[in-house]
Amino acid sequence: MEYTWASVVGVVVVVLVELLWLRTGIFRKATYWIAYGIIVFFQVIIDGWLTKLTAPIVLYNPDEFTGWRAPWDVPVEDYLFGFALVTLPIMLWERAGRRRAAAAGEASAPGGTPPTPPR
Repeated sequence: MEYTWASVVGVVVVVLVELLWLRTGIFRKATYWIAYGIIVFFQVIIDGWLTKLTAPIVLYNPDEFTGWRAPWDVPVEDYLFGFALVTLPIMLWERAGRRRAAAAGEASAPGGTPPTPPR
């Protein structure tokens, strides 16, 4: 059940990083959930094709995961792993964008006008 535990730990770590450190608020944004829905849609198609039980391309050691599969034979652990794999970079991207915007705001704050670009 190593893949199962690693997937669960990945989800828990990503959620804790969001709630306790980054605090980007992406879990409250419709744009995040729409984007994630699109990703899951394509994950089901591709992962389903790769892991279909009738002719698998990717094989899983039955001792390393639960064996639960949902739609098209996709192991449920793949959804957990995919969530962590996709969500963490989005959170880091959001955080970097906020820092960049804050730095730009600080640069223009004292004079009330934005800095003049170099020529």
